[in-house]
Amino acid sequence: MRSTIDRYNKIKEENNNLMNPMSEVKFWQREVSSLRQQLHCLQENHRKLLGEELSGLSTKDLTNLENQIEMSLKGVRKQKEQILTDEIRELNRKGNLIHQENVELYKKVNLIQQEYTELQKVSEQGCGSEPNGGVQATHTIRNGYDLHAPINLQLSQPQTQKNGTSTSVMQLG
Repeated sequence: MRSTIDRYNKIKEENNNLMNPMSEVKFWQREVSSLRQQLHCLQENHRKLLGEELSGLSTKDLTNLENQIEMSLKGVRKQKEQILTDEIRELNRKGNLIHQENVELYKKVNLIQQEYTELQKVSEQGCGSEPNGGVQATHTIRNGYDLHAPINLQLSQPQTQKNGTSTSVMQLG
């Protein structure tokens, strides 16, 4: 803060002397010198933070440096923890959405299985006794799959025939 006030006072003084071109040159020379000195201090502090050139520091200076590094580390850890917490929250939200979708799909599969079972029962009841001598004919759907096995559904692209049209749905009956 002192440096800023000193610079302000110097600038104020120099503005009064801007009539003289030599004063302006001196002003910029002092400004360059001040900026070089600030750069040197910043570079020195940076090296200290990296653990370099610590041999000339006293115990008090080293303790202050250690406290500064610990405060910086706490800030870094806090930011990292916040980012990880946000990512975990987002992954939990996505997991819940996937779980809900899975439950809905499971309900749909169960409904389809129930409808299929009912269709099978209706089909068996409609084909009970025949008037031709008491012979029962049973009609079953055979498509090469076990009818009582669990149904696994998956999405796929429609297949096209050679003429470019979609294949028709399998006809039952």
